[in-house]
Amino acid sequence: MIYEIRHLTNLRYDGLVRLARLNLRLKPAPWPGQVLHDFTLTIEPRPAMIEEDTGPWVVHRHRLTMRDPLAKLAIESRLRVEVAPPSFALDMAVGPTVTEVRAAALAHRDLSAMSPASYLYASPMAASSAEIASWAQPFFTPDATVMQAGRAIMAAIHAGFDYDGTATEVQTPAIDAFHQRRGVCQDFAHIMIVAARAHGIPAAYVSGYLRTIPPAGQPRLVGADATHAWVDLWCGAALGWVGFDPTNNVFVGSDHIFTAMGRDYTDVAPIDGVFLGGGGQRMTVSVDVMPVG
Repeated sequence: MIYEIRHLTNLRYDGLVRLARLNLRLKPAPWPGQVLHDFTLTIEPRPAMIEEDTGPWVVHRHRLTMRDPLAKLAIESRLRVEVAPPSFALDMAVGPTVTEVRAAALAHRDLSAMSPASYLYASPMAASSAEIASWAQPFFTPDATVMQAGRAIMAAIHAGFDYDGTATEVQTPAIDAFHQRRGVCQDFAHIMIVAARAHGIPAAYVSGYLRTIPPAGQPRLVGADATHAWVDLWCGAALGWVGFDPTNNVFVGSDHIFTAMGRDYTDVAPIDGVFLGGGGQRMTVSVDVMPVG
């Protein structure tokens, strides 16, 4: 499947900003099964400096420096990307067990961005929780395959938690969303990550986009799409990273467009940074995900 994606962010400041340094993670990093054919980034007003780098996670970053006073900022990314379906059958009985994956991950000496060892431990927004670990214990039985465990906990989150865009904020810790039993895709991904790591399974936070299909007879609404988040679990050396989407209770396939992978949201946030002056700020985001072939 080929997609054209437009992601527009408008920032308005309450007063003049005299200096801003921003990180953008909008350009998809390289990922198996996905080919980026085109990417453009337009920023108004133009930054004094734009630098590009990668890492330390599976991330492509633009670093902006704004030196002229400004009261508003528009950031638009456009990309054309081709996504292939998974190259293996999603058979729950395939792959190593929880016990085997736990041992293999601990034995890894590679600390690269794709290494399972980099996603075994707590991170800023996915802190360890004995409560989440206890809740998840029935899913991670020693003889279950990681595919089976991941499928079970994904289904449990989907069934037991309500999607509610007003319940949490971008900084909400996983344990708070867990107590509320409600939240958004970011929260559900963080809860699943905390649960998996508690039982020795490498778990990563993935940001990207999801193809949405309007109800029958209804027109597609321009700008109504959004960024999305899901979880990658390391399922052993042969299968590698497999995507689980607890918000929708589906495995990640050709409807999901990968942007970046990190330990949690803070590693892959589409935009963050600091500014001097300005007081408060307001952000509006418009996203279009258009299948074209």
